[in-house]
Amino acid sequence: MQLDRVLISARHERIEILKLIHGYGSSGVGGKLRVAVRASLASYKKIGKIREFIAGEDFRISNEATWALVKRNPELKQDRDLGRENKGITLVIF
Repeated sequence: MQLDRVLISARHERIEILKLIHGYGSSGVGGKLRVAVRASLASYKKIGKIREFIAGEDFRISNEATWALVKRNPELKQDRDLGRENKGITLVIF
């Protein structure tokens, strides 16, 4: 699976935060890819492959996980997707 390879590569390169751009889907209700990626990430979190993931629509300062991440990585305040409720992205934290 492509997602596995990307996560293995990111971990090998010691990337702390990875922004996955998977799109939202053309149906207007969210695509199968977005749903599958997030389901996989939930499984990876459960088994310890990743520490956390933040859905794009939750990537805002008022979200507790996002705020904790921004406090540790203040450069994220400049991220163009912060606060935009972008359902086509997901942040992965290692």
